[in-house]
Amino acid sequence: MRLQCLVAYRLGLVSFTPILLDAHNPGPMTGRGNNTYFVHGGSGGAALIDAGTGDPRHLGELDRELEVRGTNLACVLVTHAHSDHAAGSPLIARRHPTAAFAKFPWPEEDVRYPVAWQPLVDGETVDAGGETLTVLHTPGHSPDHIALWHAPTGAAFVGDLVIQGGSVLIPWSRGGNLEDYLASLARLIALRPRTLFPAHGPVIADPLAVLVGHVEHRRMRERQVISALRQGHSTVPAITESIYDGLDPALMAAASENVRAHLEKLKADGLAVAHGEQWSIGRDS
Repeated sequence: MRLQCLVAYRLGLVSFTPILLDAHNPGPMTGRGNNTYFVHGGSGGAALIDAGTGDPRHLGELDRELEVRGTNLACVLVTHAHSDHAAGSPLIARRHPTAAFAKFPWPEEDVRYPVAWQPLVDGETVDAGGETLTVLHTPGHSPDHIALWHAPTGAAFVGDLVIQGGSVLIPWSRGGNLEDYLASLARLIALRPRTLFPAHGPVIADPLAVLVGHVEHRRMRERQVISALRQGHSTVPAITESIYDGLDPALMAAASENVRAHLEKLKADGLAVAHGEQWSIGRDS
């Protein structure tokens, strides 16, 4: 069991102590598994940020955390509709029927999880376990992706926006958009956060370096895609193999999604041209 109380982040007299609850879903795309965060800072019930996948260990740890604090689960805030973040919602709802479930709408995906979703709106504030969080729509990894900003401490729950020591998938075939993703990174950079709570990997104590690093990584991949086009690689599989040579085969499909996302951005920028399934250098490159 991985259940740890995260360091209290302080600014003046304000402290913020989310508790990490492991979703217990390790895998090629999730690493050690998802982080969900239990927040309880007042008397109005607790909040859970992201719902995991419904693993019994995760559900049990959530129940124990509620019991220790003598409180109920008031709400579940989901950063986006990908299954490792949202699939646990129906099971949590069964165990905690008074809890509200909320996320930024993505109707065609949200229907996969039969709970009464309440819509979140960019810029609105929500009460999460007695703490006030601001909803930031941060699309790119998915159309509905949000971050949740805790202004008093400069902390943000960032879902799949960034990860320490890795890069984020931009799944073009499932609504991923690289231009949106870069804009979302820029939005977080402008806030100059002090701490990031990601859905995968450790808490990020040097947010600006990690956020800027993700921007630089995408710029580097863009240069590689342009270079591959110039070398005559004209299909997504050929470009992917040229860039990701030696990558674990289990991750090649994800790498292809990233390449297609880059190609679509290059096309919008006039730097690449699509001819059916074939691609070539654009007039402005």
